[in-house]
Amino acid sequence: MPEPLTPVTFPTDFLWGCATSAYQIEGAVREGGRTPSIWDTFSHTPGRTAGGDHGDIAVDHYHRYREDVALMADLGLNAYRFSVSWSRVQPTGRGPAVQVGLDFYRRLVDDLLEHNIQPAVTLYHWDLPQELEDAGGWPERETALRFAEYAQLVGDALGDRVEHWITLNEPWCSAFLGYGSGVHAPGRTDPAASLRAAHHLNLGHGLAVSALRSVMPTRNQIAVSLNSSVVRPLSQDPADLAAVRRIDDLANGVFHGPMLHGAYPASLLADTASVTDWSFVRDGDLAAAKAPLNALGLNYYTPALVSAAPGKVAGPRADGHGASAHSPWPGADDVLFHQTPGERTEMGWTIDPSGLHELIMRYSREAPGLRLYITENGAAYDDKPDAEGRVHDPERIAYLRAHLAEVERAIADGADVRGYYLWSLMDNFEWAYGYGKRFGAVYVDYATLERTPKSSAHWYGRAARTGELPPVDAA
Repeated sequence: MPEPLTPVTFPTDFLWGCATSAYQIEGAVREGGRTPSIWDTFSHTPGRTAGGDHGDIAVDHYHRYREDVALMADLGLNAYRFSVSWSRVQPTGRGPAVQVGLDFYRRLVDDLLEHNIQPAVTLYHWDLPQELEDAGGWPERETALRFAEYAQLVGDALGDRVEHWITLNEPWCSAFLGYGSGVHAPGRTDPAASLRAAHHLNLGHGLAVSALRSVMPTRNQIAVSLNSSVVRPLSQDPADLAAVRRIDDLANGVFHGPMLHGAYPASLLADTASVTDWSFVRDGDLAAAKAPLNALGLNYYTPALVSAAPGKVAGPRADGHGASAHSPWPGADDVLFHQTPGERTEMGWTIDPSGLHELIMRYSREAPGLRLYITENGAAYDDKPDAEGRVHDPERIAYLRAHLAEVERAIADGADVRGYYLWSLMDNFEWAYGYGKRFGAVYVDYATLERTPKSSAHWYGRAARTGELPPVDAA
């Protein structure tokens, strides 16, 4: 990408942050009363994760959080998005909070504020308490009710100091990778259950918004983070355009429909009628799911390219979401996914910054009046230290600069984008890929857990301090 003739600049109050999630970094899975989540169970099941990797220790953030906060402060970041471990705070998914669990997050928040870093709390990043999964998990209505209770406990404990709140991270992954294709915890492969899970995630989100508002100051802002897809057709053939609409409903409308508009797309209900009759949607559910938000989080990595298939697609799909013989796209077995052309990251995902601008502008129209945050964006590369122990990652710098330039372009085009959270602060447990994929701006030696900022971290820190995007070679 050519360098712009003038520097790219951002608003002075723009949030420059990094993001993480509890199971990927915390470790300490048996300390302080914490009980297993579905990811503890899944990762300890043979064959579920690369190399049998798990998050028992992860990168030991639970014991090293002060070091990690100091790293962010040294880089010049002013925001940090982290998730709370539900089973650390409410081990059975029911009943009163365990104060020692909440105390960890109280200490983390206090340390962030002391370093002038704004905390952003994500309540759920895929780590459902195992006891709730044993009772049926997200396909059951009860889980949505329990989530609202948990949200109120955390909101009551941290709401006086944390102003930025996110209910769910990427509910699409929870519903369709967890209960459809089975490549994420809990590893179930039931298309009807995945749609029930999606609905109860919508319901749980809305109930959690109301629960948070009941215990927090009105100044606090509440959002949800969606990994909405930019879906493009292989051709302009009407059949391919119909395939785009079908996947758009399943990737996007299934969540933003209820959350933003109080209704599912009629075309989604028709397309999935052979899978479920949607009788689990009760009176009042969609009104509850549409609880008013202050902001919307968008997670973006790569676009999707689809076409119609002549018949049913059997076996794994090239949709970038892991290999499984079971589809995460219920009612869309006649849609083909294609690899988009261009450079790719270690995840095999095509690098296409224009998709981020397209996504932002879509949701500027879809959710007028809501502040937008890029709550995840980043890339995995095969990072290695050099002979002096430095980690130079020019590919990631180029990736970040190109995507942040698209954020700035969207702001210039009128989008109300208030912040950007790089995924991720540091290398960590990358779900079913184990420790083999490095997304971090900070390199972690998994043998010693030593942290080393990569050149991309220094580049990003400079952008955060100046509000301008340095040249790619400026790290």
